[in-house]
Amino acid sequence: MKILKNTAKVIPGLGASLIIAAIARLIESLLPVHIIGASVIALFLGMIINHFWKPDFLKAGIKFTSKKVLKFAIILLGASLSVRVIFSVGRLSLVVMVFNLLTCFGGGYFIGKALKLNWKLSNLISAGTGICGGSAIAAIAPVIDADDSDIAYAMSATFLFDMAMIVLFPVMGKMLGLDDMAYGLWAGTAVNDTSSVVAAGYAFSEGAGDFATMVKLTRTLSIIPTVLVFSLVNLRLKRKESLNTEYKKVRITKLFPWFILGFLALAAVNSMGFISADVSGIAKAVSKFLMVAALGAIGLNTSFKDMRKSGISPMIHGFIISALVVIVAIGVEWCMGLV
Repeated sequence: MKILKNTAKVIPGLGASLIIAAIARLIESLLPVHIIGASVIALFLGMIINHFWKPDFLKAGIKFTSKKVLKFAIILLGASLSVRVIFSVGRLSLVVMVFNLLTCFGGGYFIGKALKLNWKLSNLISAGTGICGGSAIAAIAPVIDADDSDIAYAMSATFLFDMAMIVLFPVMGKMLGLDDMAYGLWAGTAVNDTSSVVAAGYAFSEGAGDFATMVKLTRTLSIIPTVLVFSLVNLRLKRKESLNTEYKKVRITKLFPWFILGFLALAAVNSMGFISADVSGIAKAVSKFLMVAALGAIGLNTSFKDMRKSGISPMIHGFIISALVVIVAIGVEWCMGLV
């Protein structure tokens, strides 16, 4: 009975997200020039709807679609990919990711000091920019005992610039004359949240979207060492302040993005030839549609008013860090001879 009750709560929001995805795909097909992809259209449709209509009965389904369905869509994408390609992407993107992380946390430290932000808020914004948006912020926040206000500011700052990147990245990529691989590596390492990487990637091309998603999955793994480092940093600061507080333990099982294992498992099965070309094509089509639905759900859960309440200093911090990451990522690619 409980399962049926929970399912009933999820269906309205899930259905609304799927309808938005269908409308977004229709609008995309009607555009004379492919500049904005269905992912971007779905995101903004959701935000516009949220501005005028916020029914409570959709909340459970919206949350389910933006979290669970997105992860399932990424797992399903593995059915059309090769393990050999995934690991080659990981090696290729490692250098760019290292430079981006150094830029975020190194540059973020000095920018936070200049803007007089507390170290927790500053590092939450840096983590969201350098790793994977809201997921990184949510993972690191309890480890450093961040206040709810810091979490809200960091989420808003990173998400605001993610939305700008979704629109600007495909345009900049075409202006720079990037091919699918170079653009996918750039978007996968410089755009923050997984959903935003998906949107920016597929807005450029299908090949770039596939590549950007694989790069982003590799980048997500850096959550684990980052959380462990911040746990040690916070512990040291607490001891230095001689405060008798109960420290929160870091549980790797809760931090590890397990959907990556499902993604790799399906890719392994496909690599061994157990999935036919027809099935692989269907899986990829379903995966892309579900990703669009997830972005529609994220839009339905995003308020223009809440974003305006975030203040100016965190926004400046987020803008500078995001701009630096974009420049550093494309610069490293140029040095590697990929641009």
